[in-house]
Amino acid sequence: MRGGPGDAIALHAGYPDRELLPQRLLRSALARAARSDAALTRPPAAGLPELQSWFASEVGGSTPVGVTPPAAGDVLVLPGSQSGLSSIFRALVMTGQPLLMESPTYWGAILAAAQAGVQVVPVPSGPEGPDPDELARAFEETGARVFYAQPNFANPTGARWSGAVTHQVLDVIRTYGAFLVEDDWAHDFAIDSDPRPLVALDDTGHVVYLRSLTKSVSPSVRVAAVIARGPAKQRISADLSASSMYVSGLLQAAALDVVTQPGWQTHLRTLRHQLRARRDLLVTSLREHAPQAHITSVPTGGLNLWVGLPDATDLHELVRDCEAAGVLIAPGNEWFPAEPAGPFMRLNYSGPNPGAFPAGAQRIGLALARQV
Repeated sequence: MRGGPGDAIALHAGYPDRELLPQRLLRSALARAARSDAALTRPPAAGLPELQSWFASEVGGSTPVGVTPPAAGDVLVLPGSQSGLSSIFRALVMTGQPLLMESPTYWGAILAAAQAGVQVVPVPSGPEGPDPDELARAFEETGARVFYAQPNFANPTGARWSGAVTHQVLDVIRTYGAFLVEDDWAHDFAIDSDPRPLVALDDTGHVVYLRSLTKSVSPSVRVAAVIARGPAKQRISADLSASSMYVSGLLQAAALDVVTQPGWQTHLRTLRHQLRARRDLLVTSLREHAPQAHITSVPTGGLNLWVGLPDATDLHELVRDCEAAGVLIAPGNEWFPAEPAGPFMRLNYSGPNPGAFPAGAQRIGLALARQV
């Protein structure tokens, strides 16, 4: 590799660079939390009531007339979304039973499903979401009762479900008396369109909603939440009580402080412009320097580009050659719960040093050319 590992052009990471974080807000919030009772007392198992209310009210702001918005009591605060996925899968899917899952999808969800001992059944998903008829067929053939998905700015593809698909999927979920586990991981990373939480359209308890602040506030503030109603909430709560007990009150207080400051909305508006500039620069660079790579679609939010590669591409060799040239990429096979549909790579445009994107794209293009 040219220079040391720290000199590499990092397009593989899953977290935004620190310059995209609300650093000033966070440092002030942590200082205030350290001086408060939150630093010395044990919080309620379900979370600080004020933070529960904030998560509920955020969804409530998207709830249409005629739908009952979630209440603070429907919120369970978690130590990060990964533990939330594990608890949800354990609580709602019996060991050895089927779990429907978008494909491709977040590798952490695939890992959580494996740890829970459930059988993953992939449901192909495209730029506008899964085919509702295919989803219904999967429910019918497998007897599954849970579907995991990322309707807004999916990781890795950046896909956002269309309005029509959203309503059709909800109809399928209700028809089969199933649960939709909605992972709204990129809620704070909107660029050209705003997220539409599906949970805001459902007051019957069919949607179990997962929302994290870890990537947008700080990777050191592992705070997330599940919104669930009825029996689903009780089962998830019981699992969380056994596995994690409670989330640090100090971190909860700091997270709440950050997201309720007026500067938080200013930060999100600035972040939107920064992500757009980075995304567009990486897209332009790839199209110019790596024409062999096909950008499946330009995402309207999130942190990643999903890039299709020539059929004959050897992913292992490509990753190795790129690393030797000083650019780090993520191979796409990690995001498929079954056999990959073809060779892909995921590139993160929120990492450090966006000025190096053209050079990184050029090195990727040269590595691809060597495989032709």
